[in-house]
Parts: sequence; C-alpha cells; structure tokens
Amino acid sequence: MTAHGRPGETADGDGPAGGGHDDDWRARRAERADALGDALARRQAAESARASAMLAEFVAEAAELGPPPVALHARGAGGRGRYRTHLTGWYLRRDERAAVATDGRFYLLTVPGGLGAVVRGVRPQPSDPPLVLGRGSRDGESIDLADALARLRAQR
Repeated sequence: MTAHGRPGETADGDGPAGGGHDDDWRARRAERADALGDALARRQAAESARASAMLAEFVAEAAELGPPPVALHARGAGGRGRYRTHLTGWYLRRDERAAVATDGRFYLLTVPGGLGAVVRGVRPQPSDPPLVLGRGSRDGESIDLADALARLRAQR
C-alpha cells in the first residue's frame, strides 16, 4: 500500500512497488503513450485533410466568383513589422496571421522579421491547416475555418 492508499504503487505514484515488475510497467506505460500519440496524429491528419478540402473548394470558387486575391504580407513576431511575401491569396483571420494562397495551401504569416526581411521580403512555408484557426491561443480569437471562409465569401 502507498501513501495514497493504492496497492502496488510506490509512494510517489510513479510505478509499482518493488523492483520485479518495473520493466513490465514501464513497457505498458510506453505502449499506452505510443498508442495515444498515434491516435492524436491520425485525428490531426484527418482534420488537416478536411480543412485542405475546404480550402481547395474555396480557392476554386474564388477564382470564378471572387473575392479577388490580394498580395499577402507576413507580420513580425510580437506584432512588429509587416513584410512582403511571394504569395497572393486571402487572409483567413482579421489579424492577418493566417491565409490561404491561390495555390490552395495554408500559411501562418508570423515570421521572425528583421532588417533582412524588410529588404528581401520573407518566404513563409505552407502548414497543415486546422479546422479551428487560433485554437488554444491566449488571445481568445479562435475562429472555425468554415466561418472564416463564409466571411470571405460574403465579400463577393
């Protein structure tokens, strides 16, 4: 019995009492962690696939019906500076920190910045799109991707 009253655990709750089954316990714990990690990766991949399909549909519609794409700029980390990019597309968030380019790919538009970025511009890399933009951010400004696309469609 432990200090917490659970039989078979050490006083700190980290594993079984005694040394005989520590390796089995650790292996089972690692197995469970791997299974949870795999399940999370599958969920994120499925979410990204759905979001990618939504973005591709929007880009195809916008090419025909509008709104027209705009030159996309990146923001410096900490909100300082605005930098040229090689991209055109549509901002998905009002703060212009996420966008879909005319190629249908999703971009986070926050960059380190600096003097070189002012002179040369920046080249953001595409990211896997989420179904909720800004999920978990401290500013509380998250928005469903479907709502962001609906707002853009209303600009036609």
